[in-house]
Formats: sequence, structure tokens, C-alpha cells
Amino acid sequence: MLLPLRLLLAALGGVALLLAFPGYDIWPLAIVGCLCLALATAGAKLWQGLLAGFVLGLTWYTAMFTWAGTYAGPAPWLAMSVASALYPAALGGLLALLQRRGAVRPVVGAAAWVLMEYARSATPFGGFPWGRLAFSQGDSPLLGAVSWVSVLGLGFLVALVGGLLALSVQRLVRGRALSSLGFAALATALTFAPLLLPRPTDGPTVRIAAVQGDLPTDYTRTLSAERGAMLQRYLDQTQALAGAVADGETAYPDLVLWPEGASDLDPVSTRSGQEAVGAIQEVVDTVQAPLLFGATSRTADDAPRNMVYQVGPGEGLVAEYQKVYLAPFGEFMPLRPVMRHLSPWVDRIPDWDAGAEPGLLPVTLRDGREIVVGLAICFENVMDQATRDLALGGAEIVVVPTSNAWFGEGHQSVEHLGISRVRAVELGRSVVHISNVGVSALITPDGQVHGQTELFTTDLVQGDVPLRTETTAAVHIGPWVPVAAGLVVLLGLLTVRRGTRR
Repeated sequence: MLLPLRLLLAALGGVALLLAFPGYDIWPLAIVGCLCLALATAGAKLWQGLLAGFVLGLTWYTAMFTWAGTYAGPAPWLAMSVASALYPAALGGLLALLQRRGAVRPVVGAAAWVLMEYARSATPFGGFPWGRLAFSQGDSPLLGAVSWVSVLGLGFLVALVGGLLALSVQRLVRGRALSSLGFAALATALTFAPLLLPRPTDGPTVRIAAVQGDLPTDYTRTLSAERGAMLQRYLDQTQALAGAVADGETAYPDLVLWPEGASDLDPVSTRSGQEAVGAIQEVVDTVQAPLLFGATSRTADDAPRNMVYQVGPGEGLVAEYQKVYLAPFGEFMPLRPVMRHLSPWVDRIPDWDAGAEPGLLPVTLRDGREIVVGLAICFENVMDQATRDLALGGAEIVVVPTSNAWFGEGHQSVEHLGISRVRAVELGRSVVHISNVGVSALITPDGQVHGQTELFTTDLVQGDVPLRTETTAAVHIGPWVPVAAGLVVLLGLLTVRRGTRR
């Protein structure tokens, strides 16, 4: 295959992968993207595979990550896209080595995809695993498999189906129609087989009221709004909820949730804590249900902490969680001396203080039941270990409080909700995804989305969702998926080497 055709296939694969994700939601195109890269690298030289993978990654990520430049400008967005494209470049090189004889190898190719996604999840600076194949599959029949094989394992299945279809195309081009049909049939069967897997949604229910407050009119990323304006929005909307309950327009909630950063007053500071907690306590007592809310507080060294606090009726502050997994370039700044040349925003981003314990909060509901709420603040729901720790720690429901105000009208918010959707099925838990500006929703353990809001609106998401304690197979198997993939790739490289010697 001529190099221009390889690069064209790679670019088409990048476009297909982009369109597979939320915002476009054409899930089969993730399979097509994997197919394109498999064909582009089959029989290629190492450098051709590297180049094809880079073209796919650059096409894909540059378009996907446009939201990263909303406030930071084009330089950080392009730098992020190029850096991310290095991982598909390495994948393309690895596929070229594995397929140097010219035939697509679906199993080892899918394993190579797993290694690439695992590398993106861990490096650099703790990883940035946004845009993994599994997160495009919210509407796919493959989604049911994620509770058995984990997010990385679902990515393996997507790439495997793509590889089988690529092999089918190769066989068809070579005049082997029956063989081509067989591989296409196998790919189809693998795609739809997970529909037979159960997605349990039974269990006692809890009534949630999640408040999406939007931003004050004069609020900007430089925090120029009047002090306390953000908190007041949430107080007013929760007070309105209490009024609706009192008038019989809606049922009492068991638990009220506000998003990340809902209080712009630090509830534990000597300067504003008493004012903030007093106002929050008043509205909690009125609605007669516990509240979890996000706020920023400070350490003794004045480093910011991303926190969720719990306030109970008549109890004041009763518990807290400090975010553990911080977002690189958002909550800490790697390579600060270099990065400040790319954006004027760099020195406005301090290095936040990270917590040490998983986000597990015991909560006494309005009716007296005691449950364990799992918290994954914003970026944490994309981190496998963060969400796995919640399930292993006994969380009966997962809450994802987030702030998406940085990213404007782009697809970041719906992509983030899509991640929570896949996590709900993977963990077998209801997920409450509550954003300050949208989109927000309730997600049941079968991956169904309920009450989804619009961007930059004031809204209230209410509903009953099930509580569950059963641990899925994915929670236990997940850490071993990249290990197994590594062994498969190693075996594949050894077989290629032996064949070359012969």
C-alpha cells in the first residue's frame, strides 16, 4: 500500500473516532476508526506505522480537544493535542511490527490498543485518559460487557471488532469472499452478544435532588463576581425546592446535591466559614434532608483544596472529602516555567493540595437510613483507580460533582457525562452527574440517562435511583486487563520474530 493511502486511511480513522463520541454519538464509528488504523499499518514499515498513528491521533484529538482552548487559548490546546497524538503514534508503530507480514491480526492489535490506552491513563503527570474507546459506547450493544471486562476491556472489544472487520476487508480484496463473510459474521456476533448480559437495576431507592445553579451574570473565570454570589444562587434554588415540597408540588428529597465549587465562600475559614455554614444550615433545615456541596478551602500553607462537605439537618458540617486525583494543567501545573510561555493563564492556576483517602462518605438520609456515598470530583471519574476504590469501599451510589464552566459550549460536558454513563454500568451503581453549568443527569446502573439538563441553564434534577452493593467482575478484573494485554502483545512480537527468521 502506498504511503499516501495509508495516511488517508489514518486520517479517516481519526475523523471516525471523533464522531463516535458524545456530541456526535455515532458509536459504530469507533469500530471503523480501529479498522482504518489496522489497515493503514498492515504490512507497513515501522516509521510508516508511527506516522499513520500520529496522523490518526492528531486528526482525532485536535478536533476533540477544541474545548481546551476556550479560555487558555490555541497554544495549550494544540500542545495538548500533539502530545496526546504521540500515543496513537506509538500504537501505529507497534501495529506495524505486529502486522509486518501484511495480514491484520485482530487479537494482538486489540491488545496493543489496550496498552496505548493504559499508557495514556498513567503518563505523563498522572495521565489524561480522556477519549478512551469505551467512553464512546454509551449507546452501543457492547456497553453491557463493561461490567465484566472493565473500561480497558471494553476498549479491547471495540478494537477487536474493528480488527476482525479489517481482516474481512483484506480477505474480500484478495478474492476470499467466504472467509471475509465469516470474519464479518464473527465481528457482528461479538458486537451484539453483550445484549444478552444482565444489567441489574434492583435495590432500595433513594430520592435525589441535584441543583444545577449556572453562573451569576457577572461571574468570570477571574472570579470577579460579588463575594458569595455563587453560594447565594444555590441557597435560593434549594429554598425554592423546599417551597415546592411544602406546597405539595414535589416529594421530599432524601439527599440534596450541589456541584463542585457551589460555595464560593470557604466553609471552614475563619473569615467566611461561619457565614457560609450558617446560611447553608438554614436551607438544609428547611428542606429537611442532608446536603453534599462542593467548595474550595485552604491548607495551613494557603494551598487550595478541592472539597465536598456534608451538612445534615441540625448538625452543621459532619463530614468532608478532599479530591485525591488532581487534573494536570488544571489543578497543578507541570513544567510551569515552560508552560507560562504558552498561555497567560498558567500563573493563575495554583498547585492544589491532594487528598489521600477515597471519597467514601457515610450519609444519614432524611428517612433515617444510613448509606455510603462514593464521590468522584470532576476529573476523578475518568481515573480507573478512583472509581474502583469507591466500589471496593462499599459505595452504594456514586456522585460526580463537577464544574464545566472552563469549556464553553463545546462537547466537553457531554463527553464527561458519557464517561459517567459508562462508569455506571462498569461499577453497577447509580451515578449522579451534577455540573454547575450542565450537563447534569441521573444515571441508573443499566446506563440509562434520566433528566439530562442543558448547558448554561438553571435546573433541578430529581428522581429515584437504586442503591446497590454488589461488586461487578470488572472491579476485580480491571487491573489485570493491561497485564494480559501486555502478555498478548509480547507473544505476538515473538511470533513475528520467529516467522521473520524462518
